[in-house]
Amino acid sequence: MKRVLLLSTVHPAADSRIVYKIAASLGDHYEVFCALPGLQAVPHPSIRPIGLPRFERLLHRLLFTHPAAFVKTLFLKPDIVHIFVPELIPMALLFQWRGSKVIYEVQENLFKKFSIKRYNNSPVLQKLFTIFDKIARRRFYCIFTDDAYIEEYRNVAKPFAIIHNYVSLPVIDAFAHPRMPAREPVFFYLGVVSMERCLDTMIHACAMLKTTRPDFHLHLFGPLRASQEELEHIKGYDEVKGHLTFHGYTDQRDALLHAARAVAGIALLKPVADYPESFPTKLFEYMALKLPVVTSDFPIYRKIVERSECGFCIPPEDAGALCRVLELCCENEALRVQFGNNGRKAAETHYNWASEEALLLSFYHDILYSRPADSRPLVL
Repeated sequence: MKRVLLLSTVHPAADSRIVYKIAASLGDHYEVFCALPGLQAVPHPSIRPIGLPRFERLLHRLLFTHPAAFVKTLFLKPDIVHIFVPELIPMALLFQWRGSKVIYEVQENLFKKFSIKRYNNSPVLQKLFTIFDKIARRRFYCIFTDDAYIEEYRNVAKPFAIIHNYVSLPVIDAFAHPRMPAREPVFFYLGVVSMERCLDTMIHACAMLKTTRPDFHLHLFGPLRASQEELEHIKGYDEVKGHLTFHGYTDQRDALLHAARAVAGIALLKPVADYPESFPTKLFEYMALKLPVVTSDFPIYRKIVERSECGFCIPPEDAGALCRVLELCCENEALRVQFGNNGRKAAETHYNWASEEALLLSFYHDILYSRPADSRPLVL
């Protein structure tokens, strides 16, 4: 059986795409080793976990996580090494030198993201990224999680695939809880918590909502990328801080308990970096959970939400619009149910991992068993 190594020095141990989608999909067909920071166990019996040290700063990862990853995987001799962050390109080149084929997965457009990164963002690091990214384009197979990334990576030398990060319905259904509306209105947010992802808009909207709905609560799951000082400068924060719970990064199975009590899922992003051209994964997860979605009025978001009739697209910095939408979700149960059912139907029909899994398996098979001669995509 062919051997596969899934490797990241950044993603958490419960990363839904790597652990619950890619690893689980490959586990029935290959001998899969999954190396992630803090990983101890995986849900698939045939996948072998490899735990790595976890550090936030790149320098610490280079000093401690990368050597640990190299030592722990040195003698695996995988047929394919699938890396999920560009900092692993040098290590991937070593694996390639030893005979492995390498897949470089591009999950964000860093050429645009550097402008909003709060750390690991020095000119030296940007220059090094540019150099190694060019090497990866020439030497590795590529997977892109969004169609828009093809515009940046038009000059790749080897075949590539677009594997969207759609929702895994079996995983969601296994972790989800039966709908049980709370006494007070509950709103749900899943993802990085930052100003670029409209933390200030959400808090300001909550302050406005408090005048008519004084008993609401907003649960935010994900790493907080704002200081206490920044929070205190957001308009309305003092008035609603008791209505906000910052859970930090939480395993999806624990976060979904609160989703079962929610009347809406918020997925707002500001028009910065690559956000207007790439989908937030939580959008599809909310749809699968039968939550009305509230997202930004970007054209590609409208195409999904309005066609599916599963929620609202609003200007991401318009707190008044967000307040009105949340109020509507609170008072109109029939609309919530309709939007929730429509979203679930769209997730089952179009935006689920089953179709992406087929593309992933086809891509792996072609890499291992064929000799493509040009840079056309093997699968799209």
